[in-house]
Amino acid sequence: MQKLNFPSYAFRFKNSENKVSIFDAIRKKFIILTPEEWVRQHVVNYLLEEKKYPKSLINVEKVLLVNGLRKRYDVVVFNPDGSIFILIECKAPEVKISQATFDQIARYNMTLEAEFLMVTNGLNHYFCLMDFENEKYEFLRELPNYKGLVF
Repeated sequence: MQKLNFPSYAFRFKNSENKVSIFDAIRKKFIILTPEEWVRQHVVNYLLEEKKYPKSLINVEKVLLVNGLRKRYDVVVFNPDGSIFILIECKAPEVKISQATFDQIARYNMTLEAEFLMVTNGLNHYFCLMDFENEKYEFLRELPNYKGLVF
């Protein structure tokens, strides 16, 4: 897999039936390693190692209903009260981040109402703070760290 624009992390891999899997610390199981999963696992480690979010507040690949359709988010970070703090959309490195990508996460966020958004293909990362009152988002340089946050 290609080098991504994240720090290096120690991943666990497994090979079976000519397929490589990577261990997901959140789901507590090995997942087939696709380019998108490679990005997702870097994001999870980034949240745990760099931003210091507790594992218990992170969730990966769950189904949600958006306008009656079943969709799947990549990663969310919850507030301790169960509301969603950060919604993250991961794309494979070869997928260009476009307006359509932001439209997708914005649609998901109409249901989830996360305070922060992250969109990444592993090479380019975009961080946003939601402004629900004015129905827009403000781009940020990075996501907030967990330590010191007041909920």
